[in-house]
Parts: sequence; C-alpha cells; structure tokens
Amino acid sequence: MKKSLIAFGAALACMGAAQAQSNVQLTGLVDMYVGSMKTAGKERTSEVGSGGMTTSWWGMNGTEDLGNGLKVGFALGAFFRADTGTPGRFNGDAFFARDANVSLSGGFGTLKLGRSMAPNFLPTILFNPYGDSFTVSPLVLHSVGNNAADTGWSNQITYSTPTFAGLRANLQYQFGEQADKSGTNNVGANVFYNQGPLALTAVYEQADIGNPGLANYNALGYSKDKWMVGAAYDFSVVKLYATYGQATQDFSTGADDIKKKTYSLGLDVPVTKAGTVKVAMAQTKTDSVSGKWTTATVGYDHFLSKRTDAYAAAMYDKNSALIDNKSGTSLAVGIRHRF
Repeated sequence: MKKSLIAFGAALACMGAAQAQSNVQLTGLVDMYVGSMKTAGKERTSEVGSGGMTTSWWGMNGTEDLGNGLKVGFALGAFFRADTGTPGRFNGDAFFARDANVSLSGGFGTLKLGRSMAPNFLPTILFNPYGDSFTVSPLVLHSVGNNAADTGWSNQITYSTPTFAGLRANLQYQFGEQADKSGTNNVGANVFYNQGPLALTAVYEQADIGNPGLANYNALGYSKDKWMVGAAYDFSVVKLYATYGQATQDFSTGADDIKKKTYSLGLDVPVTKAGTVKVAMAQTKTDSVSGKWTTATVGYDHFLSKRTDAYAAAMYDKNSALIDNKSGTSLAVGIRHRF
C-alpha cells in the first residue's frame, strides 16, 4: 500500500511537470568583417567591423507551458560591437535594446509587453536579399533614415494574430510616457502573406517620440509616418524582391513637410548547394531636393555549416544631392556564426 501511494505521488508530480514545462536558452550571433568602406558624403576607412550581415547580439529566451494551450515566454537580447567588445549598437544604446519583453500566447495569438521589434523591422529585412545588414543592404541603409523611430520600440504592447490561410498581422502601440503629453505615442501595424513561392507585406507606422539611448527620445517636435509595401517570389532558380514606400516628416512649427520616396529591387540566386549570389539596389528621392540617393550591392554568401557562413560584398553608394564627395565604393569580407 505504501509503495502504491509513493508511485501515485510520483505520477502526480510528473503530471504537474507536464502541465508546466519550461525551458531557457542562451542564444546569439557574432558577425565580423574586414573592409574598405566609403559611402557618399564620408571619407574612406579601412576597418575590422562588427555586423557586416547581421548586428552581433546575445540573449536569453524561454517559455513555460501553462496548459490548456497557453504559454508564457520571455526574451532578453543585447547588441554588442564584437570588434571592440563594446555593448550596444552605439554609445548610449540601451543594454537590452534588442529584446526585453514577456509574452502570453495561445489560440488567440500572442500578446507581448516590453521592448521588441518596431513595425518597420520585419518587412524591411524579409523583403531584401541582404536581410538585416546595416552595413551592405541598400534597403536597410535607406530605411534607417526613413523609419518613424528606431527599429525596436520600448514601452510597447504588441498583439500578433494567429496565421490563417497564409495571412498574419502585428498591431503595435508604444506609450510615450511624456508628462502632460497624453497624445504623444507611436502606433503601427504590419501584415504578411505567405503562400507557396509568393510573399507579400505591408507596413504603416506613425511616431511622436524616439527611443531610450537616442537623442530624440523625448517628444520629437514633429510627427513622422512611414508606409511600405513589398513582394517576393521564389522561382527556385532565383528569388526576386521589390518594395516601395514613403516617409513623411510633419513639423508642428509650420515648416514645410519632408517627404521621401524609396523603392528597392533585389535577387537571390543559388549557385551551389551552399552558396547564393545576392544583388540589390535602393533609391530614395526627397521632395524639394534636387538629386537622388542610390545604393547598389552585389555579393556572395556561402554556408560552411548550418550555423556558420562566410560572405563577400561590394557596394556602390551615390547621393547626387551632395555638393562634394557624392559617391563611394565599399568592399567587405566577413564571417557570421550563430550559437
């Protein structure tokens, strides 16, 4: 009888563990490159840099199964500059600038609280062949100045819908937390459609504030909005990308609005089982400004294993609106490892 009770108690303990299973992972990525870099308006530099294809980062994430289809999760992620060992993307960047959030998910979708991706981030990196490269991706480089705020938003509520017939969406609201400025906030949404070889996206965001660590964290003094649509189609022998978007800066002082229009094109061509050739370009035209900003990159990415790839890229950058130093070329060779 005593042995039966012990066995019964052990079974109950196992059932309880099954109802509340949890796991925590340490994960991240280190990306380093050697390059000779020159973009429009800047002087040439020879450098060992961090983040040629992806910004280096590390973090922890985990989930707990609450039962009845519910899960709670958390994510903490920090950027770093691997060439110097310095934390953050830039001096003054928040420590967990990549992720700092907790979430609840179930059949209704996912509700997330805390710092996470801004509406603009996923549509930008998924619809260009160079992904989230802030060094050689033409679309990312052109989007940085056009985003309503940062690529991540703090003090944020995010609701992600379940996927239905290839369609999913994210609705996002960032509290401004500015005293006596109740209408100061950031709002946005993005939509994705994936069915077979076709992928589509659309994004809109409007911002009144920046983010911690940035000089414009307090109320900007203007309202900035951005929208973009994108498409990709995978023909197997080549994957094509295209985007078009507009960004408007609306000044409360009565100054003229600044409107920018950006389009991009790209292709990804598998040339071996492990390697692809990537070609991309983006062009931005600012209303009331004579001249255009054009960036084009051609490169090769080769996977040495599932977690490690080596890459090389050549980039041409020209801004005809500048008076001097209108153009420049860059060459970068690097390696990226995920852990």
